[in-house]
Amino acid sequence: MVDFSARLKKEDFLRPPFEVAEKVLLGAYLCSNVGGQFVAGKITELEVYIGAEDKACHAYLNKKTKRNAVMFEEGGVAYVFFVYGMHHQFNVVVSEKGQANAILIRSLEPVSGVEVMKQRRKCDKIENLTTGPGKLCQALGITREHNGVDLRGDEIWILPRKEDVVWQTTPRIGIDYAEEYRDKPWRYVIKGNKFISKRVKNK
Repeated sequence: MVDFSARLKKEDFLRPPFEVAEKVLLGAYLCSNVGGQFVAGKITELEVYIGAEDKACHAYLNKKTKRNAVMFEEGGVAYVFFVYGMHHQFNVVVSEKGQANAILIRSLEPVSGVEVMKQRRKCDKIENLTTGPGKLCQALGITREHNGVDLRGDEIWILPRKEDVVWQTTPRIGIDYAEEYRDKPWRYVIKGNKFISKRVKNK
């Protein structure tokens, strides 16, 4: 039985971004209690974005704007943005204040509150509830209103993973504009897990 009351520690968010991805977030549980409805899912897929150098990052060259300002906060808060006029995307801000590094959560394996997820998504197929950044935000009730929320609070939080996971990396998805950064292997998935947004081709 999973105890969903636990929280990641502040220092967990302040480790180097790729270390946070590999050793902290992948396999951890993203939880929400929005509108009094508790849901949770295991993080199965994520992507790392680095403000100082990454041409795919909203804060490339550490350029601060009204939209990306939360990325410059100390790690441990949510960066939520709206894309295509219809989808929210949830990111975990990591690193020390001012570094503008974030990790996009791309997919979850539903663990608790599945019926609530189905209602929110208007979908009965469990494999389609949280396999994509827009889908998981809808399933968890995450919106732009949660931009900047403390991820150790009581509305959205992350429960430490219970076991080590076997992971693999691939290039990130949908960033063809990012030139040489398009092919960086900065997408992490739990190897063999079916709850991911895009299948990994076996080599």
